[in-house]
Amino acid sequence: MQSGSVPSMECKGRWRWVAGLNVERRESRKAAIKTFLRCVVLRFLKSPPNQNKTPEEILHHLQNIVDFGKHVMKQFFGENYVHHGEIIQLPLDFVRQLCLKIQPERPECRCDKDMDTLSGYAMCLPNLTRLQPFRFAEHRPILCIEIKPKCGFIPFSSHVSQEIKHKVCRYCMHQHLKVANGKWKRPSKYCPLDLFSGNKQRMHFALKSLLQEAQNNLKIFKNGELIYGCKDDQDCVCDWNELARHLKPFFFPCNGLASGPQCTRSVVKELIHVITMALLSSTDSCRAGHMKTVPVSQGRSYCEASAFNKELVRNGKHKLESSGLPRGCLLYKTLQAQMLDMLDIEGLYPLYSRVEQYLEEFPEERSTLQIDGPYNEAFYEKLLDLSLEDDGTVAFALTKVQQYRIAMTAKDCSIMIALSPCLQDECSEQRPVVLTSKSRFTFSVSVLDLDLKPYESIPHQYKLDGEIVNYYLKNVQAKEDPVMSNLFKENEDCTLVLHKV
Repeated sequence: MQSGSVPSMECKGRWRWVAGLNVERRESRKAAIKTFLRCVVLRFLKSPPNQNKTPEEILHHLQNIVDFGKHVMKQFFGENYVHHGEIIQLPLDFVRQLCLKIQPERPECRCDKDMDTLSGYAMCLPNLTRLQPFRFAEHRPILCIEIKPKCGFIPFSSHVSQEIKHKVCRYCMHQHLKVANGKWKRPSKYCPLDLFSGNKQRMHFALKSLLQEAQNNLKIFKNGELIYGCKDDQDCVCDWNELARHLKPFFFPCNGLASGPQCTRSVVKELIHVITMALLSSTDSCRAGHMKTVPVSQGRSYCEASAFNKELVRNGKHKLESSGLPRGCLLYKTLQAQMLDMLDIEGLYPLYSRVEQYLEEFPEERSTLQIDGPYNEAFYEKLLDLSLEDDGTVAFALTKVQQYRIAMTAKDCSIMIALSPCLQDECSEQRPVVLTSKSRFTFSVSVLDLDLKPYESIPHQYKLDGEIVNYYLKNVQAKEDPVMSNLFKENEDCTLVLHKV
């Protein structure tokens, strides 16, 4: 794709731009030539108007992002899943022209910040809508599914003050508040606990729910172009028949399947199967691979608000199978990182306040505490202390705060599954393969959106948590409880006792 192409996507807080560019790398001119020969993503920092940072500050910020991916998140997820990128410097004239070209393409909700056009610094990343590692010679069609799975467990912390948080997951509760605030027209039936269960029936239901109500949790790309999902909060393309038309050549290449409802159902079923198998695949190892923050048995394995769970209750079934995730798959690693949130925001907030009080007395210690970096080996090693015994020190509080930031990052990451059809004799041993009824695909799985969540966002998270829970208790649970209670009563086993007369 040439430098005059349209932007591939815009993500919160920065631009991603797909282009084949001849850029000046700081390392060498030879590397610049290699960049010209591959499809890459350029990421620029954005900032509120009239709050521009100096080139040195921009460079430092970008370096922190690269270091965090390289030295921290890659340890949790593995070498093949995380692509931390590298910093490049572009001619300022090119950056300004680029900014002018993409400005009309930007969603209105994202125009509250300006792209950095003064430093020339940007991050160069692989285009994850293509197979990784990308080979320039490959010209086969590429299908890519982007999923934002969200938090896959229910809080197990004793600090939780509302019992509903031990029964209903954050995502399902938040859906109702988002609909009330006008962000979405209707709540999604998707529940992250179904996707993270490892049970294929539950995973299929979760993925089908995402396809029915994609919101900003699912996007599908064909050869790098968005064909399904929301470009922003309002502009959504979610027509199953149109999706089936795009995907039919991938899953039924011999054209033996007629169009119509049956075709659409068959294509969607094959798509869900392929996504499930890719998510359960194990293609990498990592240093934190055997670290487990809490036994799964200590937390509830299902969410009471899940549409899948409610359907079981209606059918008189009370037992939910949880097969568990394979240790090597990306969902398992994502869940491990998420479960670094061991105290919940309610238990974490007092520790955050302890750190804040210390910083008010000794502001010069902020850099020593590594709140803003550097994100190096020493930073990662401190994250492995899973002790929950509070000794009253700032050190303990800081460790829990940093673990929470990692967990929040993992809760908001995106998983990219790139698929390309291949014949049996064409499939490379270097990449895994997934089979469908009529096709086979070579695929790669990657994770992105791994910027460390800001330390300053913790008060907002604490406030938001209260708003989500209070709205759910007042407007949703109060209406649902009598209905669900009756369903449970109808399905309870009864014993008939006969007394001698």
